[in-house]
Amino acid sequence: MDDKIDLDDKMDVADKMDVADKMDVADKMDKANHNIEHSAGQGAIDPAEVRKKRLVIATDNFLPRWDGIARFLSEIIPRLKDKYDITVIAPDYGVYEDPNIRLVKIPLYNLIKIGDFRVPKFKFRRIRQTIKSADLVFSQTIGPVGTIAINAAKRYRKPVVAFIHSIEWELVPKAMSNTLLKKYIQLLAKRIAKNTYNKCNLLVVPSSNIADLLLWNNIRTKTEIVNLGVDTAKFKPASAEVKKELRAQLEFNEHDIVLGYHGRISREKDLMTLLRAFMRIQLRFNNVKLLIVGDGVESIKKQLSRKNVVLVGAKNNPVPYLQAMDIYCLASLTETTCLSMLEAMSCGLAVVSTEVGFIKSYIRNNINGLFFEKQNPYYLARQIERLIVDEKLRFKLGESARRMVIDKFSWDHTAAGIDDALSSVR
Repeated sequence: MDDKIDLDDKMDVADKMDVADKMDVADKMDKANHNIEHSAGQGAIDPAEVRKKRLVIATDNFLPRWDGIARFLSEIIPRLKDKYDITVIAPDYGVYEDPNIRLVKIPLYNLIKIGDFRVPKFKFRRIRQTIKSADLVFSQTIGPVGTIAINAAKRYRKPVVAFIHSIEWELVPKAMSNTLLKKYIQLLAKRIAKNTYNKCNLLVVPSSNIADLLLWNNIRTKTEIVNLGVDTAKFKPASAEVKKELRAQLEFNEHDIVLGYHGRISREKDLMTLLRAFMRIQLRFNNVKLLIVGDGVESIKKQLSRKNVVLVGAKNNPVPYLQAMDIYCLASLTETTCLSMLEAMSCGLAVVSTEVGFIKSYIRNNINGLFFEKQNPYYLARQIERLIVDEKLRFKLGESARRMVIDKFSWDHTAAGIDDALSSVR
């Protein structure tokens, strides 16, 4: 019974929420009028300049569940809070409080999952009531929360901007275990994406190749390019002494070569290719370890649980674990920007990656990283072996990677780009 799709919330709960919203708006307007009257004789003040715009962020991924979208919002929201009165509609992943926002939680289905993602319920009334009082809607996903929010924005004639964090028709089928359904799910996901994104006023994309991909698939909404950012003061290389201490805490030997991955443990990340490459490398080198930082699909975690593979779970602060690594490996089948890759590069790690999404634009092969073919553990093993044997190459790639991130990726620049995008559709 708990998992039945609930199309409407109970009326008494909705009425209480509506009254609270009206009181909140009335209080703000009273303060605005008081400020206007108090400033008489000093020049007129436009009420629109006194009241912050009400920005509703709709997302199917949010804290305390860490992923790329949650990290993006944790960086962007504090940089927008002075200009906007922010409400976040998000799945209820547990206790989370943020003084910068009002949080509208959407309960989850107990049994319905896509990969490691628990699906939020279809709470139409709750989401619509929140969108109705918004000045502007900023969507992060087209799951149940994002799609309902975009449709509600269209219904109430609210301007809506969507940030494209992933290509859903690539991501969803690859995250599924049922091979018979994958083709149909891909077609359905593409149809939903096309229909939903074409209702938006603006799509914010992390790179030009993503904009081209959307246009190629008949998504005609105007796009704006805004790159993601990295906190390079936080994600930085550790000194030799600190690195030695971190590795000792993880029970790694001083002379071990530590391969690593940070992110969701899911099917589209193709960690099985990384594991197969690691097993081949172990035949030649006996001092290599594999460090996995993240959580996700239990069946994949079980396959990864073997000798010399260390799984530490999801971490709110992945920096010490990245600093303990020597080589970062990404075998992903689909990405847009891949924030975890940029964070690894900011920590000065030599990286080996598949040539997917925006990654193929900011990694230059043999300059600041290495590429390998998707689902090819032999090629991946060969690239990793190059870095194990050639220490100078490893450090050269790591230094170049960090310089590139410092030069091109900043959260302040990202927030400014997002603010410009939101302002352009008001």
